[in-house]
Amino acid sequence: MYLPDFDYYAPDSIGEACQLLAQFGAKAKLISGGTDVLVKMKNELLAPEVLVSIKNLEELKKIEYVAGKGIVIGARAKHNDLVFSELLAKKYPSIPGAAKQMAHNQIRNSGTIGGNIVNAVPSADLPPILIALSATVNIAGTKGSRSLALEDVFTGPNTTCLAPDEIITEVIIPDGKMTGSTYMKFGLRAAGALAVAGVASAVCIENGVIKDARIVMSAVGPTPMRAKKAEGFLKGKKVSDDLLAEAGKIAAEECKPIDDYRASAEYRRNLVSVFTKRSLRKAIDEGHV
Repeated sequence: MYLPDFDYYAPDSIGEACQLLAQFGAKAKLISGGTDVLVKMKNELLAPEVLVSIKNLEELKKIEYVAGKGIVIGARAKHNDLVFSELLAKKYPSIPGAAKQMAHNQIRNSGTIGGNIVNAVPSADLPPILIALSATVNIAGTKGSRSLALEDVFTGPNTTCLAPDEIITEVIIPDGKMTGSTYMKFGLRAAGALAVAGVASAVCIENGVIKDARIVMSAVGPTPMRAKKAEGFLKGKKVSDDLLAEAGKIAAEECKPIDDYRASAEYRRNLVSVFTKRSLRKAIDEGHV
């Protein structure tokens, strides 16, 4: 299949990119890695008249630690940049672990963290672990910049709260008290499959007691979902297998899965129950993995 005709712009600054998006409005589409936009264009699911590429914005490729802020990941950082980041491997290997479960190597060499977020696919692998680690995003637009909790970016399947002229520039994982985190998913293939269901867990353990917990589920709702009732149930309690199993049951009751060709809603609930227990145990026993 051939791509439809379009005009192409490659601005040299974030401000210029936002201005172009504002100028062309609904006719324009932002592009970085192109693993989603170009595929949809080839399949006639998307036909923008203008593509605004941010390929020249080198400042959006960084993965660095900023004292007092945390780990800052530019929106153009590719999935394999996360996989092979020494900084992330040292601080939060659960993030490279989640990135490594995404798609195939060729896609990971092109797809970006920003694209994975703004596409807002309910089965995406990166948002759950980032939300579990309390990630925020910096957003630039023609009216200025703003910061938002990542979990508040998503408004529904394939939709976000971003205005047409806005661009996610950075993802920030703040310094936190969590002592462990991990992400687990089940797909229909050995590698590269979309999640049928997934669970990311992050915990703070002190003397065998769960002081804090965040549980984020994927592919079982219109957006990445926190299991807030299960989180509240765990806090202040001593770790035990029975406790974690009960948290899994509560999380399964909180999710909102659908029946589709990949799995039934009931099967997805069972996966959430199992993965919640397993991911919590792994984060408790092994730390950030």
